[in-house]
Amino acid sequence: MRERIRVALLFGGRSGEHPVSIVTAAGIMAAIDRERYDVVPIGITRTGQWVVGAEDLTGSALTGAALPEVTATSGAGVVLSSAADGASLQVLEPGNLPVGLGKVDVVFPVLHGPYGEDGTLQGLLELADVPYVGSGVLASAVGMDKEFMKLVLAGRGLPIGPYVVVRPREWEQQRADVLLRAGELSLPLFVKPARAGSSLGVTRVEDYADLPDAIEEARRHDPKVLVEQGVEGREIECGVLGGRGGAAPRASVPGEIVVDHAEAEFYDFEAKYVSATQARTDAPADLPEDVAERVRSVAVQVFEAVGAEGLARVDVFVTPAGEVVVNEINTMPGFTPISMYPKVWEATGISYTELIDELIQLALERPRGLR
Repeated sequence: MRERIRVALLFGGRSGEHPVSIVTAAGIMAAIDRERYDVVPIGITRTGQWVVGAEDLTGSALTGAALPEVTATSGAGVVLSSAADGASLQVLEPGNLPVGLGKVDVVFPVLHGPYGEDGTLQGLLELADVPYVGSGVLASAVGMDKEFMKLVLAGRGLPIGPYVVVRPREWEQQRADVLLRAGELSLPLFVKPARAGSSLGVTRVEDYADLPDAIEEARRHDPKVLVEQGVEGREIECGVLGGRGGAAPRASVPGEIVVDHAEAEFYDFEAKYVSATQARTDAPADLPEDVAERVRSVAVQVFEAVGAEGLARVDVFVTPAGEVVVNEINTMPGFTPISMYPKVWEATGISYTELIDELIQLALERPRGLR
C-alpha cells in the first residue's frame, strides 16, 4: 500500500479571523482524500501556542452563541522542528523533553490575517525547510498590507481606485490634515483596517462627519487604516491557481457577490458569514464573455504582480462601462465549502476535494529556497 502524504493542517491563529480559520479547517478535514493524505490538525491559540487539535471539527460554525476557539487545553503543545531528514512535529510535555510526533511532508496553513497570512508564518516554514501551501513571505506580506498591495499594483499599471492611508502617528498628531486629505475623496467612502480581512472593522461612510468614528472603528483592528473612495460597479471575484510544471497561473470563472441592500449596506462580516439572506454568491457571474475574460486576465496579472503562489482570490469591481478596477488580492482566501474561492473553481470544473489535492501537489512540486 502506498504511504500516505503527511499534511499538517494549521488553523486558528492570533488574528480576529481566528473563528473563520477554524471553520475553514473543518471543511478541509471533512473533504480531504484520507486514502492519499494523513492529516495532523494543529490549532494555534490566540496567544500563538501550537496544540495538536482534536480531529472532530465538524461542529465548528460562525453562528450560535459561541464562536469556535482553539485553547491551550485543546490538545498537547507542539512545535515544528527542522532536521537533516526533513521537518518533524515535536510534542511538548511539561518537565519532559520533546516527544517525536512524526515527519511532516507538507504544511497546509489556513490562517487568515496577521500572524498567519502576512508572511510571518511563511517565514517560519521557510526556516523549517518544509513545503507549504500558498504564497511565500513577500507575496503574503504584500497581499496582507493593502497600502503596499496598491503600490505594487499601481506600479504594474493595474487599475485601482483612489485611496488615502492613515498611519498611527498621523492620526494621533495631524488629525485635521488626515481628514482634509480624506475629504478630497468622493462619497461614499469605505474605511478599513490596512491589514485585516473578512470585512472586520470595515465601515461605509456616507457623510464626512462620520469619518472620524469610522477610522477609530478600523483602528480597533489595526493602527494603520485605509480610506477608499467607493467604486460604482458590481463586486466580482476570481480564483487563481498556480500553474503545474512551470505553466502559467490559471483563472477560474468569475463569481459575483450580490448584496440585498434592503438588509445590508455592503458585504460586511454579517453578510459574508452569518446571515443567510443579506447576500448571495453567484458562480459563474452573469457577465458578457469579453468582460469575464478581462476579469480573468486581470486576476492573473494581479497574482503575478505580487509574486503569489499556489492560490489567491482577486476581487475587482466591474463598472457600468465594463471597466475592471482591482479592489484587492487575498493570498489565503476564505476556503470553507461555501466560500467564493471553492465555489468558482467548482463552477470551473474542479471540486472541493480536487482543489485541496491540487493545492497540496502544487506545494510539494514547488522548489524550496529562493525561486
